[in-house]
Amino acid sequence: MNRRTFLATLVALPWSGAHAGETATPKVHVFGRLPAPGRVRRVFAAGPPAAVLAHVLAADKLLGWPQQLPDEARNWLAPGVRDRPFLGRLAGRGSTMPLEKLLSLAPDLILDTGTVDATHLSTAEGIHARTGLPYVVLPGRLTDSPWQLHEAGRMLGVPARGELLARAAGGKLGAAKARRDRAATKPPRAYLARGADGLETVPAGSINAEVLELAGGVNVANGPGGNVARVSLEQVLSWSPEVVITQDAGFHARALESATWRRLPALRDGRFHLAPSLPFGWLDGPPGVNRLIGLPWLVSRLHGATADDDQAAEALAFHRLFYGYAPDRRAFETLLGNA
Repeated sequence: MNRRTFLATLVALPWSGAHAGETATPKVHVFGRLPAPGRVRRVFAAGPPAAVLAHVLAADKLLGWPQQLPDEARNWLAPGVRDRPFLGRLAGRGSTMPLEKLLSLAPDLILDTGTVDATHLSTAEGIHARTGLPYVVLPGRLTDSPWQLHEAGRMLGVPARGELLARAAGGKLGAAKARRDRAATKPPRAYLARGADGLETVPAGSINAEVLELAGGVNVANGPGGNVARVSLEQVLSWSPEVVITQDAGFHARALESATWRRLPALRDGRFHLAPSLPFGWLDGPPGVNRLIGLPWLVSRLHGATADDDQAAEALAFHRLFYGYAPDRRAFETLLGNA
């Protein structure tokens, strides 16, 4: 990388709340000189995971959404946030944000998170070099979320908020691990079905599939590589998953009526689950801190619910804490009932 534009790479400070099971300390990659935390008032989110992160920490500083939010999703957000404009994205599958428009927005910094690799960092470096805007990239694994919330909260000038959410995230991860470790049965083999036909999936090891692995499932798609893969129906049938999970309501309805899909043990045994996706996906879409509420939901689908489970109450509490807004309990009961 060009040293004149790649000005600093900050190693995260040691933190007592670091996630369990990880040995390497994550890094915050900073291109440019960051403003003092108290002077960060305008944040541009490079992609959907970063938008969710900025929203939960400092919703008033988020300039707008990099993804189109449907009306049904906006209705689950606080009035001041749901009306923020669609701006476009810098990260992920192609930029839709012209740099001239980005400069006109005058953000104090660009926030980005996700899978950190050479391509990701090179893109960030290039945008900083052309705009002069400071660009921050944080690792976005779900296991990184306590550290991520802590560090991003510090940089955005809301350290107490970051610490509060970091501890809540650690609690979600710890509770899921405890449930997974107590499970009396072997980890079920599961298929994550994406898209209108259910034939897009996320292979084991990808950031989009990690919630399944953290919940104690075995991803049957362990060979294609990359973050997203297309597979054939014959391949899915050969995998013969015990559980199928989707966030696509249309595919869920069609597969239930399909004689071919019903050949799968998961559908025959009533283990075909539709995950909630409001206001953001509970398991993916985007792969951000929004997945923290999907983790206990998926644990209960893979290993069975317990007498203490009250998922509507848990989701209500999560929304109030992380999103600063929640519909009434009845809305969550309907959401979970539909799922």
